[in-house]
Amino acid sequence: MSSELNVPVDPSTPACCSEPGTKGMDYRDWVRRSYLELVTSNHHSVQALSWRKLYLSRAKLKASSRTSALLSGFAMVAMVEVQLEVQYKYPQMLLIAFSACTTVLVAVHLFALLISTCILPNVEAVSNIHNLNSISESPHERMHPYIELAWGFSTVLGILLFLAEVVLLCWIKFLPVGSILKNETTNVEKPSGHAGWQSALVSTIIMVPVGLIFVVFTIHFYRSLVRHKTERHNREIEELHKLKVQLDGHDRGMQVATPLVEPGAVLASLTELDPAGELCAIKELSCFI
Repeated sequence: MSSELNVPVDPSTPACCSEPGTKGMDYRDWVRRSYLELVTSNHHSVQALSWRKLYLSRAKLKASSRTSALLSGFAMVAMVEVQLEVQYKYPQMLLIAFSACTTVLVAVHLFALLISTCILPNVEAVSNIHNLNSISESPHERMHPYIELAWGFSTVLGILLFLAEVVLLCWIKFLPVGSILKNETTNVEKPSGHAGWQSALVSTIIMVPVGLIFVVFTIHFYRSLVRHKTERHNREIEELHKLKVQLDGHDRGMQVATPLVEPGAVLASLTELDPAGELCAIKELSCFI
């Protein structure tokens, strides 16, 4: 084995070049080939990571556009189709809250829809090209903050506003029911506790736990996602550390296998062989050093 590698190897050190295809290869060639393989694998892993980010951005944009279009359409229909009782005196804060919530809901979803509509065609055009080097043409890296903003507006803020919209709509729709007594001359309003007020209160009681469950699930989901990414990166770092330890151990073994010869040992061996020629040996050794 040492004659094939052209380097003296200690029998106690593990043979690292006993794999097939490494015969006749010295240590420098083996290190060069390992470095090229590592660089090539890192290049492909970087490209794979970029393509994974591209597909994730495209999926987020598609989900944001669909969700925003659906929920904003529902909000517009609810605002247009709601019928207010003219004979009932609604609370002023209830009407203000309903109009403000509907307007903000539609504005948020339309903004998310605008971002998705502007960025998605450019991402789709690159993702449909079957070329690994075309990843640099996609704007998903530069537009990453806007993509996350659209995703948050559509799935987090937009859904919370939609739940509040449902509660306010229930109060506006059911509050006048059973509260008006029509007589021939006057209209008398019943106090709170009638059927319409109870129906609106039940819808609110049901929707509050649903909103809390939604918030808790959102926080738990994002924490689990961050934990998964952290564990995956830790595993990759551990693999790189193991590779570094293996390479350092191999270099240390090669250094032990080829120890440096001290000049004093050479001088002692020369004087033992030829005591009379000690002066010549010292001169030759000094010239050599």
